[in-house]
Amino acid sequence: MASSGLSQDQVFEVLKSPRRRYALYYLRREGGLVELSDLTDQVAVWENQTTLSSLTSEQRKRVYISLYQTHLPKLDDAGIVEYDRDEGTISLSRRARELDTYLGDVSRPALPWDRYYLALSIGSILLVIGVWFNVYPFALISGIATAIIILIVYGVSAIGQYLYYRRRTLRGLPPELRRAEGQ
Repeated sequence: MASSGLSQDQVFEVLKSPRRRYALYYLRREGGLVELSDLTDQVAVWENQTTLSSLTSEQRKRVYISLYQTHLPKLDDAGIVEYDRDEGTISLSRRARELDTYLGDVSRPALPWDRYYLALSIGSILLVIGVWFNVYPFALISGIATAIIILIVYGVSAIGQYLYYRRRTLRGLPPELRRAEGQ
């Protein structure tokens, strides 16, 4: 982390509460300005492992009070969220990206994207060499077609990686609840 970023102690202090982790996960998933009531509902649903319709007012109230009085001000003080108490709105700040490593699902191995792109680069280099030296069957491909093929493959790969990331990290349950349910 950069010296202007959060220290490791600050990160651990902020993330030691499951309620704060759930709040951050929800804010990451929604990606914009969120109402405190919506945040409260979702965190209470996750904590109580229930549905919104089955949530009791006591469960909702317990989460609301702690978010309002303790957790959101702590996240705001750390510069991780922008919390407007008067409006009842919350959004992630730029500093929140420093926590992405800690909030990700590390229980399941990720695809080895570095190896994938290394292999793709080597394949692209071999394709260019084959076209350059007129090696059959690469001699049948023009230089411009080679460039277009490489650009399309990298573009499709980037889109695929983005969709994989969105599906894996920004949808459904927070990682610690997925592990609890054996997903």
